[in-house]
Amino acid sequence: MNMVQANCRVQFTAEDIEFILNVLRPKVDSRECLVQLLADEESRDLVLDNEALLHAILEHRNCLRISTHFYFYILVRHVFRRSGIDQRKVADYVAEMLSDFSNAEQMQLRAGEHGKPLDYFFEMLSALHAADDTTRFFIRAHIGNHSLFLSGVFPDRIRHRAEFKGAPDLKYYEELGSASYRAARDHRLAFKYDVAEVFDILGERFQTTRRALNDLGERLITIGDVDSAVSLMLKTSLNLGL
Repeated sequence: MNMVQANCRVQFTAEDIEFILNVLRPKVDSRECLVQLLADEESRDLVLDNEALLHAILEHRNCLRISTHFYFYILVRHVFRRSGIDQRKVADYVAEMLSDFSNAEQMQLRAGEHGKPLDYFFEMLSALHAADDTTRFFIRAHIGNHSLFLSGVFPDRIRHRAEFKGAPDLKYYEELGSASYRAARDHRLAFKYDVAEVFDILGERFQTTRRALNDLGERLITIGDVDSAVSLMLKTSLNLGL
């Protein structure tokens, strides 16, 4: 099973660095200087928090050739800080989750190596009963991620289906996601993958996180290679009945 980790910031591409360099000139003298800054964790995080990067992404009218890792981290970090979620690791994890979920195969959960994809929450919850301890951890983490993704990026679709089709409302997603993260946070694998603190914050502040992502969802734009990722998110919402 795929495990989302808080490692979005170490996956930036050469195109991302070029974008940063172009935006921050003349504050950064050269590519070599920028690479050195990004190699140091503390200075890297200060660079990435520069508001100029956010504005450059949102205001750019042409195709941007940047990675989904960079794109989502900048936007997630911004909306989380506005909501009082200042831990970079949480923004890193959620940005990586969104980047992973832009890949259809990464979004699928399979119970076992050759198991059938579990697309619906009732299937995932049912699979918990027969799963071993390790598999239960991955299922709970996935339910938390899936709940946050759907309620964070597609709240209007959830509200519409809840009102006109009797489908679960946002409160259901919040309670399910929060409980799933809290159930996973104390597992030994949460410490192995260094996500215990992230799960703790997401579990306790799920609604705040979800609302922050609602703001991000309103800002999603088409930017070159990221176009396919955004399109897939919209297609996925339809496939899941949202």
